[in-house]
Order: sequence, then C-alpha cells, then structure tokens
Amino acid sequence: MRSRKTQAIPARLEAGRRRFERWRRTRKGHSRIPEPLWTSAVKLAGAYGLCRTARTLGLDYNALKRRVASARPGDSPGGKTAGAKAARRKTAAREPATAFVELAPPQRACLPECIVELEHPRGAKMRIHLKGAEDPDLAALSRSFWGIEA
Repeated sequence: MRSRKTQAIPARLEAGRRRFERWRRTRKGHSRIPEPLWTSAVKLAGAYGLCRTARTLGLDYNALKRRVASARPGDSPGGKTAGAKAARRKTAAREPATAFVELAPPQRACLPECIVELEHPRGAKMRIHLKGAEDPDLAALSRSFWGIEA
C-alpha cells in the first residue's frame, strides 16, 4: 500500500482552515456556512486549487466548484489590479456576446471505401466495391445472394 506524502499547508490555507474549524465549533445546529467564509474559500481555491482547498477546509468539492464558477470576474481570486479589471470591463462592453457558433465538419480529402466478396457453395461469386459515404443494405444483398427469404 502506498504511503501518501504529507505536504506542508500554506499559511493562508491553514488560516482559512482554522477559521472554518472555529465556525464549526461555535455554530448552532446545522446552520449554513456564512458568506464571508465562502468568499474566503473561493479566494483560497483560486490560489491553491479546488481539490486541495476543499479537502483542507472540509468542504464539498462540487459546492465549492459552483461557488468559484459563479464568482463575478471582478471578484475572481486571481488578485488582479483595478486597472486590469477596468480594461476587462471596457473590452466586454465593446464586444457583443456570442451565444452560439456553428462549426461545419471538415470535408474529407478521400472517400471511405471497402470491398465485400460473397461466395456461394455452388460456385456463384459476388464482389461489391463500396466507395463514398452511402451505406447500402448489405444484409439484404447477402440474403438475396444466398437465397434466404427475410
């Protein structure tokens, strides 16, 4: 059995873990996690990753993932400067949002092909050379060749 390497928890993540532990000790019943704690968890997830943050703080991974995804770009945990945020807002205001883009499938340079050969015990032979995308009903052709009624 493998032993797991223990990594030192960064100071900010450890501070967040202590805040969550303190809240868990003092909460009444099964109360919801307060928004300030969720906000700090989202920021920590941006810095240390979802899985590590959820595991360290004792949070549900998917709940944290939803919170991170719903965070506004201005509140993103990347620590961007105010100038970068303003530039993003200006760019977003000028560019219309694209809702759907249809991509056509690439055209094939060569067509698929195959050869089917049938031989009846009485000596009759049939060779079918298929080229292109259309698929004939090979089952019906072979039943007809073998003399089997469907």
